[in-house]
Amino acid sequence: MAAAAPDRASIPLAMVAPLQRAQNATAHLIFELGTHEHVTANLHQWHWLPVRWPVQFKMCCLVHSVFYRKCPDYLANVVSTVDCSRPRRGLRSSSSSDFSLPWLSTKFCEHAFTYAGPSACNSLPKDLRDMTDPGLFRKRQNTLLVWRSVLTDNSDDSVMHL
Repeated sequence: MAAAAPDRASIPLAMVAPLQRAQNATAHLIFELGTHEHVTANLHQWHWLPVRWPVQFKMCCLVHSVFYRKCPDYLANVVSTVDCSRPRRGLRSSSSSDFSLPWLSTKFCEHAFTYAGPSACNSLPKDLRDMTDPGLFRKRQNTLLVWRSVLTDNSDDSVMHL
């Protein structure tokens, strides 16, 4: 099953839209913008990411902690790497940092952490996933997500890009 697009967190639009509207209203208030002025440039000026990006950041951090066994047991039980899901001795994927995606019966299941977390983490570059230091991982991932948000969010209504 294919991973989600790298610039998209698997979050229902109904959950993101109200939060994004609140963030946009806050930016309008702080920057004293008119009702029809775009807020995206101002959000980037203050290094505020659209709502979906911090959610993806947190999901990737949780899944990364699963890979390096620095997480609670309940998370380790719902996420597995490719090499744990099927025996693949001698194959390149046996030492991979990719996570296996569970089979889904409906499209709605893509919003569950068991699918969305590994999918988001698999969309990161391999050199980033292979970092063992959690602090450095968070720093580099944050930089990557800021660049992705700058490149993909070029309108006021960034929720439409989900």
